Amino acid sequence: MVEQAEFAVLARRLGDRVKRFRAGRGMSRKDLSQHAGISERYLAQLEGGQANVSFNILWLLAQAMDTPITELIEADADGHHPDLPLAKKFLDTLTPDQQSEAYVLLRQNFKRGLKMSRRVALIGLRGAGKTSLGKALAERYQVPFVRVTSVIEQIAGMDMTEILLSMGQKGYRRLEYSALEKSVESHASMVLEAGGSLVSEAQTFDLLLHSCFTVWVQASPEDHMRRVMGQGDLRPIAGQQMAAMEDLKTILDARRPLYGRADAVLNTSGRTVEQSLDELSRLCAPHLGL
Repeated sequence: MVEQAEFAVLARRLGDRVKRFRAGRGMSRKDLSQHAGISERYLAQLEGGQANVSFNILWLLAQAMDTPITELIEADADGHHPDLPLAKKFLDTLTPDQQSEAYVLLRQNFKRGLKMSRRVALIGLRGAGKTSLGKALAERYQVPFVRVTSVIEQIAGMDMTEILLSMGQKGYRRLEYSALEKSVESHASMVLEAGGSLVSEAQTFDLLLHSCFTVWVQASPEDHMRRVMGQGDLRPIAGQQMAAMEDLKTILDARRPLYGRADAVLNTSGRTVEQSLDELSRLCAPHLGL
């Protein structure tokens, strides 16, 4: 009886972890089931902690999300330094927002003395205002405006839809890293717009954090949805609008600790474009104004 209870707990944890990784990747359940080659119904049972899972299924899911399988099964290994397990245990007691704050403090503390970056990167979900603000900021400081997605398409010689269909998540993530690396090497100073899901790829996000002054451009879920719809993009309301809003909130909640690693935060809700631009300019002046 105890073993069954323990198994149920593990199954729920696994389901929650798969759902969290899927949300971080910005993939719908249908997307993941198609890329992994498993049924959507089975995936729903798995995420609900009600499925018997084989190693092969975990491998397929990990491959589809381009995630190490060890990340799914939580096979974390403690480091060799005796303080590391203690530090991890302490961090585990914090909320996700507090963990993000601790990470930012550590990164800023140990980056002291390094040359200040003259690159600014805007991160966040679609509809926050990254594109319009990024272009205006670049124009104000007379520096290039670079979109990572545009560089990806240039490298691949095809648009995003074709890339995802022909290469899948794994191929796209490799291109994304190459595009960011190329952008950093090509521009000593720039305003860069990162794709919303870039933060879910550890190696790529790490490169961004160490190469640019990062700003999380955020907004309320309602503003995100309204702005994307205002751009004539009806994808967020495919099916039922309530379900689409729920998915948006799930993705935002999953990425919040990642977005929280940014050097600064700009909330565009309740502000005009001019007000947001002035605040963003103030945040970035020490970097772009050098």
